[in-house]
Formats: sequence, C-alpha cells, structure tokens
Amino acid sequence: MQLINTLEAFGKKVVKESRQNLTKKQKNASKELYNSIKYNIENKNGSTVLSFEMADYGEYIDKGVKGSKDQTRAPKSPYKYTNKMPPIKSLDRWVVKRGLAGRNKKGQFVSRESIKFAIARSIFLKGIETTNFFTRPLEQNFDKLADELLNSFGNDIVL
Repeated sequence: MQLINTLEAFGKKVVKESRQNLTKKQKNASKELYNSIKYNIENKNGSTVLSFEMADYGEYIDKGVKGSKDQTRAPKSPYKYTNKMPPIKSLDRWVVKRGLAGRNKKGQFVSRESIKFAIARSIFLKGIETTNFFTRPLEQNFDKLADELLNSFGNDIVL
C-alpha cells in the first residue's frame, strides 16, 4: 500500500507544480488546460501503472512549436508549422479572455476577425515558445521517485 501512496504523492506533486507553472507563465486564460491536468493509477496485468493526461494542445504549450520563419522560440521541439496557420476559430475565446481590442493608424477599432488573423499569422511565422510547464516538474520529481519507490516497495514487503 505504501507503493500506491508514493505514486499518488508523486502524481499530485507533478499536477500541482504543472498548474503553478501555467499560472506563472500566464498560459491559462481559459483554465481549460489547467483543469485538464490529471493523473491516474491503475493495475494492469498485475502491474501498477501511473499515467498523466491533459488537453490535447497541452503538449504543444509544453514543448513549443517551431515557426515557419523563426525557430528560436522552440529550437528542440518536434513540432513545426510548415504550410497551415493555426485555426483562427480557436483563438476567439482567447482574444475575448485577454481583452484584446486593437486600433489602426487612424484610431479606429479593428475587428476581432482581423485581430485573430494577425495573431494566427504571428503564431505561424514565429511559433509557440517552449514552456516546459509539465516536463520540468515531471523530470525534477522523477529523479527523487526512484529512492522513494525502493523504500515503499521494501516497506510493503516487510509488512
């Protein structure tokens, strides 16, 4: 039972630190990604398995995406924009949550569609910066996990 407790503590800590990183890096405008980060512990074929899950786009926020012209924001990312811009439709709620309203050179308001297009084009060209909001807590806590698992496993055998 201590083995399960150790895995639960590890899972909770990684989820907590990942969520904190999203907040610090101001990457949770809708809180959708923040709320989607979870861990599961299951028994499969006599083995205990710990897994993490999050919204599909979380991996792109974590690892970043290289832009079609500029690749310095995510140099080690396996993802890259090549010929398609991010969908403009997906930026609608983000633009509203951030309260973005632009003006042109004459001082007139620019339509939300124009703002979304400009942002999508910028993302396409420059990419998405690597945040490591999930990778960093996972790796840092994983280094400590091996010793804790050995102790827990030993205690479970003694009991």
